[in-house]
This record gives sequence, C-alpha cells and structure tokens, in this order.
Amino acid sequence: MKAPYFIAFLATAVSAQNAFIGLPKKDQEITAGEKLVVQVLRPNSLTGSEEMGVAIGVASCASNPCMAPKDTLGTLLYNGPFKPEYHDNLGPYQNFTVTIPDSIAKGDAQINVAHVAIVGASAWPYLDLLNQTVVVA
Repeated sequence: MKAPYFIAFLATAVSAQNAFIGLPKKDQEITAGEKLVVQVLRPNSLTGSEEMGVAIGVASCASNPCMAPKDTLGTLLYNGPFKPEYHDNLGPYQNFTVTIPDSIAKGDAQINVAHVAIVGASAWPYLDLLNQTVVVA
C-alpha cells in the first residue's frame, strides 16, 4: 500500500531536480566563430541537492538529423562547475559564455547540456540531458 506513495515521492523528487535551457531560445540564429550565452536554469526544489556541474556542447545537424544528447554532446564548449544564483524573478540560473567553433556547418544545430547533481540524503547521482535547436548562420 505504501509503494504508490513512495513511487510518487521519487517522481516528484526527480522532476524537481530538472534544469532547463533559458538561452539560446529555440531556433535562435547563432554565428560560427562568435560568442554565445548559454543560460542554464535550475528551479528551486524541496529535495536537498548539491550541484556537481554541467557540460555544454554544440552539434551540427545541417546534413544529418540531430542526435540525442545521451548519444553525443557534440563539440565540447564547457565542462565544469555549475553554481546557479538568484537573479530577478527567474529563480536560480547561471550564464555561460562559450565560443561557437568556426568549423561548424551552417544550418541546423543543437546546443546540448549535461547537468549532474547529487540528490537527497542518500546522495544518489542525477543526470539531466537537455538540448535546444539553433540555426548557424
């Protein structure tokens, strides 16, 4: 009888850890060789957690369909700490300024993010994979 409550609790705890890509926006035009701000939002959670970090990559989809971030992050643009802070009414987030490689093909591309946190008193690892479609001009 208690199993459904525990499963609901776990589902709530996991969904509360999700991160989101705030920037770039879907289908935003970006330029090869130029800087881009990637904003990773991490809403508040009732479940205790400790951020480990994020990895940010870009993958060209100009000649082939985009692959899921679980299969590739593409060209790695950032790999390191994630320390979201409160700003305005958006809740906690962190901006990362990265440079889009000159070599990326023009056309569709995907910004991929891997977010890792340690969750709860049992300290279980949580991996969140995100992506946002962009257009390289």
